[in-house]
Amino acid sequence: MAGRFTQAADDVVSGIGLMREAAPEAVKAFGALSLAATAQKALDPKTKELMALAISIAVHCEGCVAYHTRAAHKHGATRQELAETVALALYMGGGPAAVYGAQAVRAYDEFAGATPG
Repeated sequence: MAGRFTQAADDVVSGIGLMREAAPEAVKAFGALSLAATAQKALDPKTKELMALAISIAVHCEGCVAYHTRAAHKHGATRQELAETVALALYMGGGPAAVYGAQAVRAYDEFAGATPG
């Protein structure tokens, strides 16, 4: 059985699939933007995913938090790097960011196979 955050990240992917059927041109353009923004140039993929995670926390997007935490973990982000990202998001996003930041830590632990705290 998939954990909560694994399911949330998977839901983001399946949601994009639904949107691809409903609005193919818009999703095609979004996909091109995604590829351009995430292409490895001056910033490595891990750094870009941590940045996307910080923004996800600040804008209160739960699915985005799960998706980008999983991607950051896959690109080798450590729990400490994630914690510093959450701290920066909290600084920029205020109190509500603390709630989403805690979700990112729980999601990281789930993806890393740790016992939830």
